[in-house]
Amino acid sequence: MTQTQLYLISPLDVGGEFPARLERALAAGARRHGDLVTAFQFRVKGLESHEAARLAAPLQAICAAHDVAFIVNDSVALAKRLKADGVHLGQGDGSPKDARAELGREAQIGVTCHASRHMAMEAGEAGADYVAFGAFFPSATKDKGDAERPTPDLIRWWTQLFEIPCVAIGGITPENCPPLVEAGADFLAVSHAVWGGDEVAAIEAFAKAMRG
Repeated sequence: MTQTQLYLISPLDVGGEFPARLERALAAGARRHGDLVTAFQFRVKGLESHEAARLAAPLQAICAAHDVAFIVNDSVALAKRLKADGVHLGQGDGSPKDARAELGREAQIGVTCHASRHMAMEAGEAGADYVAFGAFFPSATKDKGDAERPTPDLIRWWTQLFEIPCVAIGGITPENCPPLVEAGADFLAVSHAVWGGDEVAAIEAFAKAMRG
């Protein structure tokens, strides 16, 4: 079984000191385990594309220097403009098939599937490179309201039947992640647990919880 890796999701504010914070986090991941952090999702809301591209540029360069995939949240158009490594689609953001046609064969395309086995299977059939389940825990990043919360059994079921990687998302911390790692999650998507405090200490804590 492959080792679980971290998939960092940006805070909504990626200006100011954030590029330096991202550099520190990725460097910490490389020091602990070279492949601990494997992807970074650029998640900004309500910005016109020129401003989003300006903010993305230094972050994309940092990810490239650390061999970390740079994934754009929600927007196929922005991913194409930035020549990003891929795009992450919510259920209302279009189909993986259409995204593939726009972004090409090499693009990494992920799909939010909440707690739904059906959505995940549909995403896989449509050509998604990974599926994301969650929120597993109350999340400071995404308000799921009364949405059904998945359990580690969903990850276990998926990994036993399908080869497409799965991402666990939603309120994941170093303290609560071990059951998700044990269930076989390929990636843990984390945001507030890293950016809400000392990012280097958080990466160290995740590394210890995930790899020992």
